[in-house]
Amino acid sequence: MAGPPGPRTGLGPAGGIAVAIVSGLAILGSIVLLGRAGAVPTIGSTVVPSSPPIVRGAPPLPGHEIYGFVPYWEIDDSIAAHLRATDATTIGLFSVTHTGRGVLAASENGHRRLTGPIGRQIVADAHAAGRRVEVAWTSFGRDKNAALFESDALQAKVIAALVDFRAELGVDGVAVDVEVIDNDDIAAYGAFVSRLRSALRSDEPGATVTVTTGAGRQGAALALAATLAGADRIFLMGYDYRTAGSEPGASAPLARRDGADRSLTWSLDTYAAAGVPVDRTILGLPLYGLTWPTASSDVGSEATGPGDIWVPRRNLATIRHPEATHGYDTIEDVGVLAVPDGDGWQTIYYDTPRSLTPKLGLANARGLAGAGFWALGYERGLSDYTDLIAAFRAGRSLALSGPGGAPAGVP
Repeated sequence: MAGPPGPRTGLGPAGGIAVAIVSGLAILGSIVLLGRAGAVPTIGSTVVPSSPPIVRGAPPLPGHEIYGFVPYWEIDDSIAAHLRATDATTIGLFSVTHTGRGVLAASENGHRRLTGPIGRQIVADAHAAGRRVEVAWTSFGRDKNAALFESDALQAKVIAALVDFRAELGVDGVAVDVEVIDNDDIAAYGAFVSRLRSALRSDEPGATVTVTTGAGRQGAALALAATLAGADRIFLMGYDYRTAGSEPGASAPLARRDGADRSLTWSLDTYAAAGVPVDRTILGLPLYGLTWPTASSDVGSEATGPGDIWVPRRNLATIRHPEATHGYDTIEDVGVLAVPDGDGWQTIYYDTPRSLTPKLGLANARGLAGAGFWALGYERGLSDYTDLIAAFRAGRSLALSGPGGAPAGVP
């Protein structure tokens, strides 16, 4: 019987792993910014020294894996056929989560869709085509994650539930998506990843663990912890640099029109300085955009109200609107679509095949394991995305000629 929880160090059965994680995290230095502004950052009692320089050497040969998440709300009558036509190497079925008792929440929509007939068809189709499938497990929220990572007993129950669910669904591994976590829990997170991977591989020797980590400094710390814990792939979530409350711009910019640092290149530099291995890193890119009301259709026009998420497949009529203006932001590398809206405009910044091409090129230039997408299904009805994914998978370049930022074939 487990005793009362101790400090959140991630010690216990995987104590050695946790110590290694804390030691490894120390090299992050000022990257993780765990202390107050101007204070010396620490992780637990470990003083974190200054940030190391980024060492530029010849990158390894790039991989061309494609990791595509499929959220449960996209699992409908046409998704299986769409995925059969999409050249992904791994499909991440999103998602299941756990209850406070450590069992999977079987009544939630994600669990029901993944275990339903279409979810099982996706798994069967992928395996028939020689592709892998992982089930995504999510743990969102500071309180939920604090409760999880302060209790070895709760973690053990969650791990056992995930091992059983992987076997029940017949998938090849688990994708770990932990979001909103205290810095003090990073070592415990890494130890959890280590225990999960060991348990999965005891049940199925070929089982894999992918972790999804944010594009910022804490994301790099989590990625390093997961790397030291043996995670097979790090899915860098290279999006959400802009949100509905931001001024208009790309969700995944290569550079910033507003002069801010945070961009795809900045994130990859941050991960490199942390020591996250490029040959295990997947650059996750968005198949969605954001829309804002603006006073004009000009690129960079300020918002006149809050923004919202914008998914291409749900807006095919907007893309083909006869009064739509198709533009391209050459600084941030993103398509810009503007349509009249009363006295103003709705301006959409979304990643098109044209804008994704240099971002996939960045994955090649950095020698990453490949690229990934949030989320497959969002691009249904626009075949240029499927063509682009196939070209990257095959290691080919693909030139697209749509007007402005639009997919080719849009009038």
